[in-house]
Amino acid sequence: MAVAEKIEKKIADTDIDTKEKEEETDKATDTINQGPSSAAQDEKVGRSNFAFAREFRLAENDENITKLKVGDTMDLSSFAIGDKVRVTGTSKAKGFQGVVKRHGFHGGPRSHGQKHSEREPGSIGATGPQRVFKGTRMGGRMGGDRVCVKNLTILGVDVENNQLLVSGAVPGRRGTLVEIVG
Repeated sequence: MAVAEKIEKKIADTDIDTKEKEEETDKATDTINQGPSSAAQDEKVGRSNFAFAREFRLAENDENITKLKVGDTMDLSSFAIGDKVRVTGTSKAKGFQGVVKRHGFHGGPRSHGQKHSEREPGSIGATGPQRVFKGTRMGGRMGGDRVCVKNLTILGVDVENNQLLVSGAVPGRRGTLVEIVG
């Protein structure tokens, strides 16, 4: 099995901060907050090294999750080699890009009297409507979106160093926060 160079993604320690039940809606759902959302909660848990705070909804009647208490640490022992996971993160931001890079336009001809229109979009619509239709593909900001990559295979689990090896494309830059669901 061939393994790419950059398949390793380090996972930081995740501690459970609070467990809540939302009663406001018709259907009550359990949630887990990881990381403190205030200084008071930080003192309650007894930890002060959280960089991110996230809330995760739980599946109904999940016995493994109901055993968790405030202050417990979640590690990678629940993952096994060969499992399929869903990885969600923020994609790399590319900034303002033109239509050739952003939408794959071919641009104009390189010869026959064309001087400065090699990477231009061309016409943006007819003159009859007197406006540009919404959704017309143009240059603009590219990347920086929440991306979910499904069915990635786990190649290795290192519980001691808290590292998970996943085959495939993991969204985001090195060192960014990702959500892994098994």
